[in-house]
Amino acid sequence: MGLISALLGLVGCDPQRISELEEGVSTEADVRARFGEPEKVWDEPGGARTFEYNRQPAGHKNYMITIGADGRMSALRQVLTPENFARVQPGMTLDEVRRSLGKPMKVTPFLLKNETHCDWRYADGPNQADAKIFTAVFNAELRVVSTQSVLDTTPGQGNSGP
Repeated sequence: MGLISALLGLVGCDPQRISELEEGVSTEADVRARFGEPEKVWDEPGGARTFEYNRQPAGHKNYMITIGADGRMSALRQVLTPENFARVQPGMTLDEVRRSLGKPMKVTPFLLKNETHCDWRYADGPNQADAKIFTAVFNAELRVVSTQSVLDTTPGQGNSGP
C-alpha cells in the first residue's frame, strides 16, 4: 500500500514539475531533476533523445520529453490521448506502439488464442471518474490486429463496476 501511495504522490506532482520546465530553455539536467531517471530513452534522428516517463499502472498519463541535440528540452507531451490511440493501426509492431504510448500498465498473453493484450489506463476527461482502458490486441507475431477502449471498472479508479 505504501508503494501505491508513493506512486500516487509522484503523479500528483506532475503538473508542478511540468510548469517548472520550458521548451527551448530547460536542459536535460532540469528534466532529470524534476522527473528523475526515465523509464526508457529513445534515440531520435539528428542526435535528439526522447525520455519516457511512465505513470502506469496507477496513473492515467505517460509523458514523452524530447531533449534536442543541443541538450535542451524541445517537447513535453502526455501521450495517452484518444488522438494517439487512433494512430494505432493494424499491422503496427509492439515496439512501434510502445514507442508511441509508453510502457503499458498490463501485458496479458492469451496462449490458446495466440494473442497478447496490452492495456493503458487513461483519463478521457478532466477527472478520474472519466477513466478508461485502451487495449491493443497483438497476434503471435506481435502485430496489432485490433484496438478498443472501455470504461475502467477497477475499484478505486473512478468508475464503479457491476
